[in-house]
Amino acid sequence: MELLSKLNSPFLYMVCGGIVLFVAVICVVFAVRAYRMGKAMGIDTGKMKRAVTASATFAVLPSVGILLGVIALSGSLGTPWPWLRLSVIGALHYETQVAEAASEAAGIGGLSIANMTPGAFATIALLMSFCIMWGMVLVIFNGKAYCSRLASPAPAKKKEGKKKKVDLSGFGDTAMTAMFIGLVSAYIASYIGNIISGNGTFSFSGSWLPLAVACVAALAMAVFIRIKEKTGAEWVDSFSVAGSMLIAMTAAIFLGRIAA
Repeated sequence: MELLSKLNSPFLYMVCGGIVLFVAVICVVFAVRAYRMGKAMGIDTGKMKRAVTASATFAVLPSVGILLGVIALSGSLGTPWPWLRLSVIGALHYETQVAEAASEAAGIGGLSIANMTPGAFATIALLMSFCIMWGMVLVIFNGKAYCSRLASPAPAKKKEGKKKKVDLSGFGDTAMTAMFIGLVSAYIASYIGNIISGNGTFSFSGSWLPLAVACVAALAMAVFIRIKEKTGAEWVDSFSVAGSMLIAMTAAIFLGRIAA
């Protein structure tokens, strides 16, 4: 617990809080400039105020999932670091998965403050930052060209024989979906591998609890998707991740008591 007190030290709160405050100030500056630009363009003030209100309301539900991520990671990484990672450019699904993978690579067998060491925390923090920073690094080099393509239509290309044009417009979404399916499959396979004993017999003495909680979370997400499809309520999509996490965490508490 001594390490956890250091991870929650005032110095870390000051460093991480300073960065979060800087980003918050930048957001306010851009919001004010955008509002002024809207007035200069002649956009109705009432419409802009409604857009601001709707955006603020819509942002509340996704932030619940972010808060849950901070709470989930704070038990092993302290509060300041997860707060910083999930407040700037981090993503809930990314941070938790990378932190778990980094902890296993560091040899502590998962995110647990009981097994956490300063070296393991440094490895986890480094990977959480290094693996996600390339978006803002690459935009320095190709951001201007990308924005110019959005501002003006691309010039028509000459036809070269009967060569078919490859449409890559949906490749990004497909690649991200495939990546997360692969990650989820890897985690589930590891849980199943821990349940099955070395002699090939099936035993619940292993780590069956993560697998059961994963099934509960998947079922909850399926219910949210079904509700959205049936009712057409877009807010359900924003609440689905946070709702699934809450249901899965509740299930973990009850199933953990049953296992004990």
